[in-house]
Amino acid sequence: MTTDETSLGATIRAWRDRLSPAAVGLPAGRVRRAAGLRREELADLAGVSVDYVVRLEQGRATTPSAQVAAALARALQLGRAERDHLYRLAGLQPPPDGLISDHIPPGMQRVLTRLGDAPVAVFAADWRLVRWNRGWAALLGDPSVLAPEERNLVRSRFPVPSDRGRLAAWPVVSENTEATDRAIVADLRRASGRYPQDARLSGLIRRTLDGNPRFARLWHSGAVGTHAEDRKTIRHPAVGEITVDCDVLSDSDTDLKIVIYTTVPGSEDETKLDLTRVAGVTTPM
Repeated sequence: MTTDETSLGATIRAWRDRLSPAAVGLPAGRVRRAAGLRREELADLAGVSVDYVVRLEQGRATTPSAQVAAALARALQLGRAERDHLYRLAGLQPPPDGLISDHIPPGMQRVLTRLGDAPVAVFAADWRLVRWNRGWAALLGDPSVLAPEERNLVRSRFPVPSDRGRLAAWPVVSENTEATDRAIVADLRRASGRYPQDARLSGLIRRTLDGNPRFARLWHSGAVGTHAEDRKTIRHPAVGEITVDCDVLSDSDTDLKIVIYTTVPGSEDETKLDLTRVAGVTTPM
């Protein structure tokens, strides 16, 4: 076995070749020379340029950042052992156990694909948004305009003076704001017990305790729990108010949360939700 066959580029190419378009929710399209993903499809899924994928596979780029490595691992639907191998090939230390993970395991990737056009997003244990689909961006605004650390539901619901943006680009009103906020804080306290050494989580809690009195009041109540379903009204700038049901599916191993928005079948809200997808992703001014 040659070094080239075990290199970062060769390994990425092998993982790309084994992943079918259907596995990531893409149509098969025209006749393909190979069954796997094209380079441009991997680039789009990982949020990097096609040229960068080419340079990685040809060995002209060998040191991707941890953020790019994580994005490639998610796009390639790698398991934990494969993700760690990717990090090591890139000269990076794999994310240590016992810390919050943004990695979406292959089984959850398949669930997300099968949810189709419904607005769906995945949040980490500290409520950082780590993945969303086009339906989510069309309904709530494009999260990519925010820095990764700002894509956080806790920061959005309990802002401090230095915060510059919200997770949703326009108003979202919960049917029971107090109960929803209590559930978020209780879930965050639960996460603090599971990940006591995670600096990202402890930093989020400290800055919010210091900067948001309402969060501090709810935190000091001591509740521990998980987030539950909710009903929300979204004031969309193109189609008006849309009332949706918000359901949260949690993975007990990773504490990742899949958040899904749905409407009553046959309702005016369903029609409006369809219209947001037709209107496309709107970027706030």
